Amino acid sequence: MSDKPSVLFVCVHNAGRSQMAAGLLTHLAGDAVEVRSAGSAPAEAINPVAVEAMREIGIDITAERPKALTSDAVAAGDVVITMGCGDTCPVFPGKRYLDWELDDPAGQGIEAVRPIRDEIRRRVEALITELGAAAR
Repeated sequence: MSDKPSVLFVCVHNAGRSQMAAGLLTHLAGDAVEVRSAGSAPAEAINPVAVEAMREIGIDITAERPKALTSDAVAAGDVVITMGCGDTCPVFPGKRYLDWELDDPAGQGIEAVRPIRDEIRRRVEALITELGAAAR
């Protein structure tokens, strides 16, 4: 069992918001935090506009793939952050749940996705502080 905090980001398709959040947390906290993401109804591929928005700030998420949300993934997380998955996310006692209300980047252009990315970054930076993990 690891002594570092574990965070699971969950959105419906695991193709935009949760992937950007996972990429940002991995980039900013390095190996100080265990990072996972999943979706309640995973897409076939990551949203290319989300990939582009992340590339603009020097983070490459092209190797990531949408993954299905499992009870095991939720059980393994210390903090579970949902982003629009509603009631489909399993709830386990003793877990910390946060719901980040964010616009869905699906079908949006880069001009609409940048502010979503920037808001996710702000929240991830605050989360790193809360977790006591050193940001790079």
